[in-house]
Amino acid sequence: MRRLFAFALSALFAANLSAQRRTEFEGRPALVLENDRLELTVLTDGGALARIVLKDDPERLNPLWEPARLARELGQPNRFGAGTGHFVCVDGFGGVSPEERAAGLPGHGEAHRQTFEVIEAAPLAATLRARLPIVQEILTRAHRLVPGENVVYVESELESLLGFDRPVVWAEHATIGAPFLAPQVTVVDLAAGPSQTRPYPPGQASRRRLASGQDFTWPLAPTKSGELVDVRAAPASPDLLDHTTTLLDPNRETAFVTALNLQKRLLIGYLFRREEFPWLQIWEHYPEGRTLARGLEFSTQPYDVPRREAISLAKMFGAPTYRWLPARSKIGARFLVFLTRVPEGLRKVDDVRLEGARLVIEDRVNGRRVELAASRGL
Repeated sequence: MRRLFAFALSALFAANLSAQRRTEFEGRPALVLENDRLELTVLTDGGALARIVLKDDPERLNPLWEPARLARELGQPNRFGAGTGHFVCVDGFGGVSPEERAAGLPGHGEAHRQTFEVIEAAPLAATLRARLPIVQEILTRAHRLVPGENVVYVESELESLLGFDRPVVWAEHATIGAPFLAPQVTVVDLAAGPSQTRPYPPGQASRRRLASGQDFTWPLAPTKSGELVDVRAAPASPDLLDHTTTLLDPNRETAFVTALNLQKRLLIGYLFRREEFPWLQIWEHYPEGRTLARGLEFSTQPYDVPRREAISLAKMFGAPTYRWLPARSKIGARFLVFLTRVPEGLRKVDDVRLEGARLVIEDRVNGRRVELAASRGL
């Protein structure tokens, strides 16, 4: 009965909307999905989730990273090319070997550079598909909204066209940006297990505040001077570039990462299956000016490194650093992204979980709880 009622609501809402809106985002073709709570912009050129806003927000504040806009406002060139918002890195996450580069394989995989075919388009749903010609894979992404919900459901399928098993690397390169991301205002929380600062050569230490290659317990990371610093928020005077990685809590079936702007009480977050994405890399890009960006990149490997390096590592903290794609077969992955206002006094996120058809968000320290309808589950 509940599913029938939800279907009837969906049909009624869809009937009152015009056909799927096609638009452009920073000059790139895109689709707009919307319900009564959210508006989501998905690029057909690259497949990124480029913009998500609350329909009742007078500011229309997009928490996701918009490098082209930020560069334009500062009169600077956009150094990040096709990267924007939340894009998918498959099959590849990070740089490539000299041989792969010579063969035309780009960094972060092929998907974010492909033009996706739109195979389903409706006000509440869009399904996109792209062939990845070098790695010989097909990626299909389905996006769903439900009336009355602050949740986007994203389901992906990766199909191998080759007749042998091979390891693949896959990351959801979710990135938040200014002005939602502000120093000592926007805080990040996650379902953390053991963590590590990224190892780097001595010649790359100038803009780093964190020590190289040190294990730590989130969120207190070791600095180069030997102190511990809370990395939930950007520093008051940002001018640095740092990375950390975290093995998401092995005791959980689902894992989460959230970003909360404490002043605006606006929260964006992700919930996903830990077996599909056991790692979370945080890329802190905090240059001078207003171009702050922070990657919340859930993935099959701890760092964005070439495929050969990820597979040679094999395991870290006892967890695998790649995923198998069997011969002429398909593997899948799902996640939820949610955007909501939170009550006064909610200062951090200790847990995000599904309870039936509800998404529960808890700040146990301050005794605050948010429940969102999440009828499709994970």
